[in-house]
Amino acid sequence: MTVLIIVNPIAGRGNGKKSIPRIESLLREHRVDFELVCTERPWHAADLAEQAARKGYQAVVTASGDGTANEAINGLMRARAAGYNYTAFSILPVGTGNDMLFGLGHHRTLEEGVRGLVENYRRCVDIGLVYGGEFPNGRYFANGIGIGFDAVVGFEAVKVRWAVGLIPYLIGVLKTIFFYYKAPRVEITVGEETWVQPSLMTSIMNGRRMGGGFMMAPDGAPDDGWLNLCIASEAPRLRLFQLIPYFLKGTQATQPEIQMRRGRYVRVRAIEGDPLPAHADGETLCVNGQELRVELIPSALDFVTIPP
Repeated sequence: MTVLIIVNPIAGRGNGKKSIPRIESLLREHRVDFELVCTERPWHAADLAEQAARKGYQAVVTASGDGTANEAINGLMRARAAGYNYTAFSILPVGTGNDMLFGLGHHRTLEEGVRGLVENYRRCVDIGLVYGGEFPNGRYFANGIGIGFDAVVGFEAVKVRWAVGLIPYLIGVLKTIFFYYKAPRVEITVGEETWVQPSLMTSIMNGRRMGGGFMMAPDGAPDDGWLNLCIASEAPRLRLFQLIPYFLKGTQATQPEIQMRRGRYVRVRAIEGDPLPAHADGETLCVNGQELRVELIPSALDFVTIPP
């Protein structure tokens, strides 16, 4: 297998760069034919991935967090639109949250990720496409879209430079509760059903988890042909604190403020109150958005991992 490894050197608070010797050692030990390159600018990973697909690489692998992985997926999907649909994708976990890998794959360590490349076990996964905000022509995503509260949490988590994993997102949640707690009135469309409600948060998931540990779609699967929605209505600040453990356990559907839906097409439109902040796989879609449209592309990309 000929593989392009795309390393984000600043992923995981610098863990990406530190992991390069170990990654190269594992790949050589398992006799993987690879080329390794580091990203140098925003959207560099997308360009590298698209070029690799056009050159016939069998797989593109990011050693990164979700942001660089999202860029690479956009590059691969651009290549597929041009007819280059042979190249698979995978992730070596060195990022902060690694939520995308949690949803798409079965490996959790560098060693397991390299073993997956050797065994070449492939899982054909769905990919989402969102229109709106800074991306009126669309941006692909693999894990999920966050609109409202969870988007602001992500924006705040990025500011926490001294920790990785769940901790930055927990700090983000605590900060966000104090300044983003008034739910705007939104119009939500899922499939052919449309309704209006105050919505503090609308998470649209292809994967299962956001924020390093918040199980937004505990029953979701990236190969089932569905987007899973977790929609939170307005709640007092104290109640928001009480809901945190339910999201960590994935049992939030038992609470009256939460509703779970499934669909293949979703539209969220602000009609009263604050505009909509939103992210895709942790990357900013907009800070003051008015409307987002999301659709699912079934069985769009092969993901290389270890067998379940």
